[in-house]
Amino acid sequence: MFEVLDWGSALYQLFAFTLLMLLIAKFALKPLMGVMQKRQDMINDQIDSAERNRKDAEKMLEDQKDELKQARVEARELIENAKKVGEQQGRDIVREAKAEADRIQQQALAEIRNEKEQAVTALREQVASLSVLIAQKVIEKELDASEQDKLVQEYLKQAGEEL
Repeated sequence: MFEVLDWGSALYQLFAFTLLMLLIAKFALKPLMGVMQKRQDMINDQIDSAERNRKDAEKMLEDQKDELKQARVEARELIENAKKVGEQQGRDIVREAKAEADRIQQQALAEIRNEKEQAVTALREQVASLSVLIAQKVIEKELDASEQDKLVQEYLKQAGEEL
């Protein structure tokens, strides 16, 4: 099996193999490795870019969540403020209506007092004129006491009807 080895041929084959490996390494393997390295760098850049984009997206998502929370808080505050303003306006309207009702009531009471005073004044004038009339009639007729009482009652009854 191990017969005589031809050292010249073995050395030649070893030299040719080594030379072939060097040529392949220089002309094929180096450019291939360069392409592979560029491809690896490109993939690493894409991975880094994707990671940055993911982090940016997460940050934007958190920002949007914060903005949404803030918008909800602001909306809640606006609603509460609107309720407060509405309630205050309602109280103002009620207060103004009460004030207007009080003013109308005071005006009506003043008008009633004036009309009462006018009625009392008119009544006094009528009583005075009736008294004068009764006195004139009494003087004219010179009646006895029963006739005078009858005449006074008649005139008082007449005065009561006119009022």
